[in-house]
Amino acid sequence: QVQLVESGGGLVQPGGSLRLSCAASEFTLENYAIGWFRQAPGKEREGLSCISSSAGSTYYTDSVKGRFTISRDNAKNTVYLQINSLKPEDTGVYYCAAHFAVCSYLHLVGSSSPQLHQDEYDYWGQGTQVTVSS
Repeated sequence: QVQLVESGGGLVQPGGSLRLSCAASEFTLENYAIGWFRQAPGKEREGLSCISSSAGSTYYTDSVKGRFTISRDNAKNTVYLQINSLKPEDTGVYYCAAHFAVCSYLHLVGSSSPQLHQDEYDYWGQGTQVTVSS
């Protein structure tokens, strides 16, 4: 059974950093684009970042550009999300999800930036909690 497992979450003070990991069991991540998503308390899940299977393409939603860095190590079958300068509004459950080969986007009319098309991601992890608080 395909399974993604997130780790690395925790309680961190504002301004701190975390590195989240997304590892796979029972299948090889290298053929899949991996997206990171966040569900904050009381809010809908949002797409944050994505990396293509080859790592040749990355995506960041505007609110995390400059603070989040996505990377992958296919030899370790793991994708990472480095989060710096954490803010209280980064609090939430972070999920990784897989889509074959390339990141899947949704282009909304009137929006200048695409969003990750969550419904197109086939495999999801259970999430890891990130809490940013002093």
